[in-house]
Amino acid sequence: MPEISGLLLRRQAEITARAIAEVQVRSGCIPATPGGAADPWNHTEAAMALDVAGLVEESERAYRWLAATQRADGSWGMRYKGDLVSDPAADANFCAYVATGAWHHYLATGKEAFLVELWPAVQAGVEFALSLQAPGGEILWARDAAGRPSAPALLTSSSCIHLSLGCALEIASVLGLERPRWQAARHRLAGAIRKRPEAFGDRARYSMDWYYPVLGGVLEGGPAQARLAAGWDRYVVEGIGVRCVEDRPWVTVAESCELVLALDSVGWKEEALGVFGWIQELRGSSGAYWMGTTFPEGRLWPEEQPTWTSAAVLLAADALADASATAGLFKRLTAAAA
Repeated sequence: MPEISGLLLRRQAEITARAIAEVQVRSGCIPATPGGAADPWNHTEAAMALDVAGLVEESERAYRWLAATQRADGSWGMRYKGDLVSDPAADANFCAYVATGAWHHYLATGKEAFLVELWPAVQAGVEFALSLQAPGGEILWARDAAGRPSAPALLTSSSCIHLSLGCALEIASVLGLERPRWQAARHRLAGAIRKRPEAFGDRARYSMDWYYPVLGGVLEGGPAQARLAAGWDRYVVEGIGVRCVEDRPWVTVAESCELVLALDSVGWKEEALGVFGWIQELRGSSGAYWMGTTFPEGRLWPEEQPTWTSAAVLLAADALADASATAGLFKRLTAAAA
């Protein structure tokens, strides 16, 4: 259980994890809010947070729900209500992210047998995402309900897929498998992100497009630090958090915690701890975190405590504590996936 001195106690982290687990339904699905909708990416993020807290049984139920609901083409619906698909379109990033979750679960538990169990879902999810890779390396963001590719490629989505491909290659290595085509696809994807910004839709107003090339491991070292420094004044509200979009007076806990992970990955620990400390103001009495707040009014908006928001807090805490096998997921993928 992570603990950040003066910011988040182990007992507080446990309470936050339990708040996530209480929303999980019997099938294993983890909706955003009690009785609310779920999507595969946020569901996976919540499962990862459960593993950070040692709630392995709950996490494995979540991953088995993914395996049970995956469609024949390797995809999941974009949104679920209960166990029923409410939006049948398929997001490439959502489908690839199961690899990140599966690798994180293995790091947390060391259970190779469960990795074997999840491998078919991981492989099929990755193949679905790569079916949307364009000749230039970028990955189109989705297929619509009729299966047609949906342009454009999105920078945040492609950067996260880069991370998921790295995790998928790590899993393959543990299982004694080779996937050179995945390796080549990841290399081409990184090249598109680094060298062909025109290949991606213009969503620069969203802070995720700023830090995700770092969080996804596409940019490292000096280039990563330069990118984070260049966008700081544009997206960060000192003492409060990270804007979701640059032209709105609204900071969100999830984006703030993802920035914490990106800052930590480039060695900017002091800055990461600073941002993590700011968002503790948005911890609710139940241990769950509010989605965000407006400024300067300080009004909670919306008045929701999504499971994936609390999950982002626990993942950031885990990385900052740097005391677990999962803490280095966003900064220390081994050479097998380089």
